[in-house]
Amino acid sequence: MTRPGEEDGQGFVVGEWLQTRGADSDVAVCTRVRLARNVRGYRFPGAQDEAEARDLVQHVRERIEVSGMPEPLMAAELASVSELELQLLVERHLISRELAASKRPRSVAVNTAESVALMINEEDHLRLQVFASGFQAKAAWLRAEALDDALVQRLPLAFHESFGFLTSCPTNAGTGLRLSVMLHLPALVWSDQVEKLTNVAQKIHLAVRGLYGEGSRAIGDFYQVSNQVTLGRTEDEIVEEVSLAVAKFMAWERELRKTLLDGAARVRTLDRVHRALGVVERAKILSSDEAMTCMSALRFGCHTGLLDQFQPMHLNRALLVSQPAHLQRYRGTELDPTERDEVRASLVRQFLHLER
Repeated sequence: MTRPGEEDGQGFVVGEWLQTRGADSDVAVCTRVRLARNVRGYRFPGAQDEAEARDLVQHVRERIEVSGMPEPLMAAELASVSELELQLLVERHLISRELAASKRPRSVAVNTAESVALMINEEDHLRLQVFASGFQAKAAWLRAEALDDALVQRLPLAFHESFGFLTSCPTNAGTGLRLSVMLHLPALVWSDQVEKLTNVAQKIHLAVRGLYGEGSRAIGDFYQVSNQVTLGRTEDEIVEEVSLAVAKFMAWERELRKTLLDGAARVRTLDRVHRALGVVERAKILSSDEAMTCMSALRFGCHTGLLDQFQPMHLNRALLVSQPAHLQRYRGTELDPTERDEVRASLVRQFLHLER
């Protein structure tokens, strides 16, 4: 099995969320289904002592690392993982920043394709994540449902007839389902309409967050749209409601892209895209934010036909390797911030085949 962030003999490996396959991948980067579950007989993670936390982790691992699971998962204890490796897992969306920062016994189980990740002892005992490239809400939910059924057969999950699945935070009770779609929305950003989209989303009980979810910034014009209500809705209703809203947001983005390519706006758009190309071609120092901003513009140019020298996968690999933990892993050494900015500029050119 290739470790996260290593090469596979053909190039830098990216996880399912950056595979560029799947419907509507020009706007929808990835679909994620997350289920929050807890095991009866154990206190919520925030109330555990170390012995109980360790016992819970061991109890869960014994039951998921057996034959018969819909998909084989390989678990790793996170207490023995370095800070760099933890950050790498966060950058690949396999664990949350909260799980990385936690000091209690905890674990993560991942399949080889990195399309399934089970966080153990985060805010809840179990946080099951299923990823699908592009916009595949129904398919991702059906896959998560099969894995959830397998967990129910192996673990006594905390459930109440009136309140559904019981969770550490009441906002996750009921289905425990969060369906999120990561969208690339440069046209909405460049047209100053993201705030309008956020307001529309809030009115229909959807959240709009940054690249790494709750509390994160929207870097590189990437936004995650997800449901806020988990109680009083069935899973199918949540999937349908989020899907309808995301389809409208994608149509909005595509319409604005056409506007930016017409008339007087076209010159400004071409200038923005080619300035970004000039920066990545020539820069000797490139910060993480600047790299993301440039690659957002290049991705826009790639999907609108303004640039023909890139494939979407080239951009996705460059995007991932530009992240702090990934570029240090790729170089095989820890780097200070200044060194990272220098290495990032070089690696982005390398992964975009722009070396001179």
